[in-house]
Amino acid sequence: MNAREEPATAGPDASARPPLVRELLLVAGLFLVYKLGRQLAAGHGGEAYRNGLGVWRLERSLQLPGEGAVQSLLLHGEGLAHAANVYYAAVHFPATAAFLVWLYVRRPLHYVWARRVLAAVTAAALVLHLTFPLAPPRMLSATGLVDTARVYGPSVYGPPETDGLSNQFAAMPSLHFGWALMVAVGLIVATRTRWRWLWLLHPLLTLLVIVGTANHFWLDAWVAAALLGLALTVARRPRRTAAAGRIAARHVPAKDRPLVGADR
Repeated sequence: MNAREEPATAGPDASARPPLVRELLLVAGLFLVYKLGRQLAAGHGGEAYRNGLGVWRLERSLQLPGEGAVQSLLLHGEGLAHAANVYYAAVHFPATAAFLVWLYVRRPLHYVWARRVLAAVTAAALVLHLTFPLAPPRMLSATGLVDTARVYGPSVYGPPETDGLSNQFAAMPSLHFGWALMVAVGLIVATRTRWRWLWLLHPLLTLLVIVGTANHFWLDAWVAAALLGLALTVARRPRRTAAAGRIAARHVPAKDRPLVGADR
């Protein structure tokens, strides 16, 4: 462990760890409710396509850079596009799950905080999915974008008309980006290493992937970031306790501690 990093379960932080079975049931229940809600939001294809064109035109009126500028970088080589598709399909859930497991084991107070924030963001996203169905840019011919997953693989989606496992019209906001940003924020807050700011590369790469693969508009990520910012403002962030500080001090190497009477 880095000498400047806060210890794993120091003092009262360890006693704040919720019961494991309860947490597993809670997280599983929240996930099932979310998946069910996404299915209830399906079946609004016409409205989703109209909303998609509206978002596309709004971005152009705001003079935002086109999503095609990012996609053109991926289309330089089949391998790069394939890697982006793999990242989109395989990193989202495992990275978030690993983040929560690590916090549960090493930073229980931060785990409770992060779980509440993620639940709030996901609930708000579900409301938007129900009230504002949105087709992703890969489905809109007006964007001129390529569905990289369909062309280069792998794809986690089937044809939207027959895909019963997912709601492809739930693009606004992007939980891929919202969750990735929370993972970075949570790890930056929960650790003390000087390298913790590198966690921001995860949401940055996620943003480039979701836009470059034409699964999301820029505004999908902006709305997700706004929802996360609101949730972080409302949720109280854990603070280091005095006991944790004393235990952290014991992890500082002797050579870094001031000598008693050294200034006499």
